[in-house]
Amino acid sequence: MVLPQQNKRGFPLRRIAFIAVLALLAFAAWYVTRPQPLPVALWKVERGVVEATVSNTRAGTIKACQRAKLAPPAGGQISQLTVKKGQRVVAGQILLELWNDDLRAQERLAREQLSTAQTQAQQACMQADLAEKEAERARQLKERGFISAEGLDQKASAAKVNRAGCDAARSQIEQSRSRIAVARANLDRMVLRAPFDGVVADISGELGEYATPSPPGIPTPPAIDLIDDRCLFVSAPIDEVDAANIKAGQASRIILDAIKGKSFAGKVKRVAPYVLELEKQARTVEVEVEFVELPKTENLLVGYSADVEIVHTSRDNVLRIPTQALLEGKRVLVYRPADGVLEERTVTTGLANWEHTEITSGLKEGDQIVMSLDQAGVKAGAHVQPEASKPAK
Repeated sequence: MVLPQQNKRGFPLRRIAFIAVLALLAFAAWYVTRPQPLPVALWKVERGVVEATVSNTRAGTIKACQRAKLAPPAGGQISQLTVKKGQRVVAGQILLELWNDDLRAQERLAREQLSTAQTQAQQACMQADLAEKEAERARQLKERGFISAEGLDQKASAAKVNRAGCDAARSQIEQSRSRIAVARANLDRMVLRAPFDGVVADISGELGEYATPSPPGIPTPPAIDLIDDRCLFVSAPIDEVDAANIKAGQASRIILDAIKGKSFAGKVKRVAPYVLELEKQARTVEVEVEFVELPKTENLLVGYSADVEIVHTSRDNVLRIPTQALLEGKRVLVYRPADGVLEERTVTTGLANWEHTEITSGLKEGDQIVMSLDQAGVKAGAHVQPEASKPAK
């Protein structure tokens, strides 16, 4: 019996095919189980403005440039209350008036006394003029020898007496005018007027109630709280360490808790010439920042809490990155597009704030750095895939 001969070339071909299948299966298994590149958020290094800023340590407060807590200088019963809360008033407008009928009667009496004094002065001065004319005629008669020297002296003395009476009557007129001025001043003390244009914020007291001025050392509620809301500013405490960098006129930004997502242009108006020391608190300097232009669409209220960001140094067209992308030791993770691997790089920084940091060396414009540093697995040497490349602002 003769067996067929085995194909000597068939075995190696089947072996090669088997090895190829195994290799494909191994590659497929590796491909399925391989670690996926981490999706990360990137930022393209850009040029722009970097500012060195100072912010307040505690919340500031919006205040009015003019605010007066008014009360009449004298006490009395409120007889007229001519304004309401929220009403706008102009300078000089009467706000309230206390009962003053007695003072008005005194003023009328003083005016009547003035009228009487003027009449009496007119009469006395006419008599003085007449007496002086008679004294002149007596002098002429004495020269002609018709009367004696004694008669002339009597006429001259009578003229002087009448003239003195005229002067005394005129002084009574001035006294009467002074009494009118005193009565008028007393009346003014019973009337409260607006010292400036503004809005009535609060009224303490009602018609018929008794109003009293504040005694020394004993604060009492004001009768009228008047606010000039045409001029507003923010008073904010700044840490004493940063106070040396702040000067009047520096640009700043005002952020209000009541108006989210907006900031308003401001300017440093005043830096307090002393450090405020409060128990158990850091020492601060009070800084006033005024609005460059009051917002027209938002209703600003005195007493709003506010934060200020004062710009004391600014540089234009410098290389910058987001401050949050900077690791400890001034390091950043740079994305290499060629192989998708993260590379750690040390940089040199310049000006910095909470938003941007100036880069003076270590990066170039267009480099992409990682923003999602808190993501697990993001480190130097990791394979990543860009999730989003944030454009320049």
